[in-house]
Amino acid sequence: MHPGYDEHPINPLPPVVWLLALPIIATELFFALGSTGLIGGGAAAGWRLDALQTFAFSPQVMRAMVETGQYPPQQLMRLVTYPFVHGSVTQAIFVLVFLLALGKMVGELFSNLAVAVVFLGSSVIGAFVYAALPFTQAGLYGGYPGDYGLIGAFTWILWTRLAMENANRLRAFSLIGALMGIQLIFAALFGARPDWLADVVGFVAGFGLSFFVAPGGMRRALERLRRR
Repeated sequence: MHPGYDEHPINPLPPVVWLLALPIIATELFFALGSTGLIGGGAAAGWRLDALQTFAFSPQVMRAMVETGQYPPQQLMRLVTYPFVHGSVTQAIFVLVFLLALGKMVGELFSNLAVAVVFLGSSVIGAFVYAALPFTQAGLYGGYPGDYGLIGAFTWILWTRLAMENANRLRAFSLIGALMGIQLIFAALFGARPDWLADVVGFVAGFGLSFFVAPGGMRRALERLRRR
């Protein structure tokens, strides 16, 4: 047998990426089967809306919980469930593409646990900051804040490598700069929901969390600070 014959032609995805992606895939398949009439009958038409009402994050409810000091578990649960429900199949597909691509790149350096912490931690922090802004009213749903957290982690990886090479570290932020530029263009043409703010916070959170969860991340950061 030729050496390397049994090797994968494509590097497999880290298991945690599949664990994060499967709930989104399963949910969208469920909705698709319902829309075709194979399951659910007439009630299937409202399944996506029901899922959003059950699992999406409400900034108004969060502000009310803070004011009253009461935190029902079914409401706190939304902080980690909202990334897995989407307003449309198109939104879900874009989230999955980013999740699979960035999860693979970040997972080549980070552990499975670290990838999960970045995705879910960025989602939670993004939701908290989104709720802290008094003008936000619309519900938050979809995996973009978590995806942007992975972009932040990938940016941290590039930033660290450029620092080791004594190169211009600002180059590491070219990806997020391009994405923000695209978002601004779409916002100008079609209008925008304020949930893009949670995406930006997700990026910052993912970049910051990387200092703690990357292999030797905090140690490397402290070493660089001492050299300054």
